[in-house]
Amino acid sequence: MATSAFDARQTALTRGRRLEYVTVGWNSLEAIASIIAGVLAGSIALVGFGLDSVIETSSGAAMLWRLRHRHERDAASRERAERIALRIIGGSFLALALYVAVDAAHSLWTREAPHESIPGIVIAALSLAVMPLLARAKRRVARTLNSNALHADSRQTDLCAYLSAILLGGLILHAAFGWWWADPVAGLIMVPIIAREGVQALRGEGCGCEEVVTDAHCSDGCK
Repeated sequence: MATSAFDARQTALTRGRRLEYVTVGWNSLEAIASIIAGVLAGSIALVGFGLDSVIETSSGAAMLWRLRHRHERDAASRERAERIALRIIGGSFLALALYVAVDAAHSLWTREAPHESIPGIVIAALSLAVMPLLARAKRRVARTLNSNALHADSRQTDLCAYLSAILLGGLILHAAFGWWWADPVAGLIMVPIIAREGVQALRGEGCGCEEVVTDAHCSDGCK
């Protein structure tokens, strides 16, 4: 029975790593495509979405590092490094929120209309379809490992889906009805969501650093 539980946890760890690889790969492609499409179209919301994907990629890479290299340092050093990484990611989220807020406010003030972006609509629609599936898969693995860290990471994936929905709405409204203000308004709606994520990261809320260390150790030694 103990061996079966051990094997189940090992399988879950392998699946968790694969999900993080998918997260990093998808968000990397999403970031590149969104930023290029956003710059070409002059879309604040699309560029902001791309920059958010860059940050999500960094977060996914940090989670992958914790799952793969958990024995390289003592627990105290590992936890300290994770909290430093959280502060860096949190600061990046807040900088992104400030950028999107200022740029969106400027566009509303000057009535600067973006060009239509069919690629942007496709990117947002694909993300809206993929992210909820990825988040659910991460939560299943998190329950098996009893890992708060992976569960928190799944919530970040949910956040990406929410931002995709907001972005898609703004782009479609502009393309369908010519509502120039829909894009900067969509950007402004993103701001408190992104900022909240940054504040939580700076505070270390929901990071689950201690839990993932415990889980990883147990998965290698529990019988």
